[in-house]
Amino acid sequence: MTAKFEKLLIANRGEIAVRIIRAAKELGLATVAVYSDADADSLAVRMADEAVHIGPSHASKSYLNVAAVLDAARSCSAGAVHPGYGFLSESAEFAEQVEAAGLVFVGPTPHAIRTMGDKAAARAAALRAGVPCVPGSPGVVDSAEAALQMAGDIGYPIMIKASAGGGGRGIRVAADAAELAKQLPLAMAEAKAAFGNGAVYLERFIRRARHIEVQILGDGERVVHCFERECSLQRRRQKIWEEAPSAAISPATRAALCESALRLANAVSYRGAGTLEYLYDDETREFFFIEMNTRIQVEHPITEMVTGIDLVKEMLRISLGQPLRLQQDDIVLRGHAIEVRINAENAAKNFMPSPGKVTELIVPGGPGVRFDTMLLPGYTVPAFYDSLLGKLIVHDEDRASALARLRRALGELVVTGIHTTAALHQRLCEEPAIREAQFHTGFLETWLAEHPFVAPAAPPHPRSPA
Repeated sequence: MTAKFEKLLIANRGEIAVRIIRAAKELGLATVAVYSDADADSLAVRMADEAVHIGPSHASKSYLNVAAVLDAARSCSAGAVHPGYGFLSESAEFAEQVEAAGLVFVGPTPHAIRTMGDKAAARAAALRAGVPCVPGSPGVVDSAEAALQMAGDIGYPIMIKASAGGGGRGIRVAADAAELAKQLPLAMAEAKAAFGNGAVYLERFIRRARHIEVQILGDGERVVHCFERECSLQRRRQKIWEEAPSAAISPATRAALCESALRLANAVSYRGAGTLEYLYDDETREFFFIEMNTRIQVEHPITEMVTGIDLVKEMLRISLGQPLRLQQDDIVLRGHAIEVRINAENAAKNFMPSPGKVTELIVPGGPGVRFDTMLLPGYTVPAFYDSLLGKLIVHDEDRASALARLRRALGELVVTGIHTTAALHQRLCEEPAIREAQFHTGFLETWLAEHPFVAPAAPPHPRSPA
């Protein structure tokens, strides 16, 4: 691919927009932020070389408005568009329209997005590439009769999954045939309402599963992996704590897992950064491919910490037409990294969103500590978007040291004026099962039910001078 551009438009907001702006500036690219009414005073707008207003606060009228984004790119003569994550990042139609407008889409080809972004199509591609998949339907199921017959072969309990789903949404679990017959039409209707596509497929439900994913980079001709991350600590199938590497798998399993990711990514001539997600069965020690995210991930910083590779810069270099600079043997694991998501949520009130004005902000620092955020003192967190404020990332020589560093960094972090999940992460750092890496995807919800969260009497704050 031959491409040259000097100005990059970031079709996103929040911490990922800030992250992309920083990487682009280090490569000498001019940057353009787009913003809605709610984000007029955001950090990304302040940091970018230019900023273009694209509409009202609601995402459907701004960040999801393809015409507005493309008009913004034309108005400032941008040569490329980086979609970040969420919003339009996995829309093959958006990628096609970006390219049709004569711009570079910083990501995979529309064909790869369409193939790997649809879970049923990705599963079929994985099977063709010889990558192990969770036992399930060969494709989408279009009737209750077909679903019941397939489920009888697969075995219960079984998951019903939206083919176009994402972020843990569009998933239901049926314990038996009667429940499957009841849940199937509901799942189809839910998928149609959420994603505009009612197609669903079936998968065996693994009782003690770990969520492990492999980061890859490709230039359309060659692919390398950057090892794996574990994202098993989830609430309502939303990740809140991620680690690299996984403490659960052996070196032999790691090698097989990463090799399977390369096989599948090469099968679709993958370009850019992508993540192949797997379930690891703690009981049988098997791993199964479940889906691919054809974009940069929220948790990409922990991979950067353990490999020393700036994944966003590599995405941009590839989009500039440069061949992949990395050889597989050059990529080495060093130490252990942990990322915790700091959300604007009140954990004591069922994780109710907590928008509002940030009255004080103290960011942790020191060796091996990174805080990717969109926050600044006086900033008003809007109520219109995802509650993610930032990610606290730590790195050290081993997992125990990284946990100690995380506890220290969480103790330094101060965000006042709104509720955040920082105090919850402090409690999780002290949980024996987490300290011993003995958890799975269902662990956190059970733990929360058994350990109701009570917010601190007052926000943590450094001791005032005497």
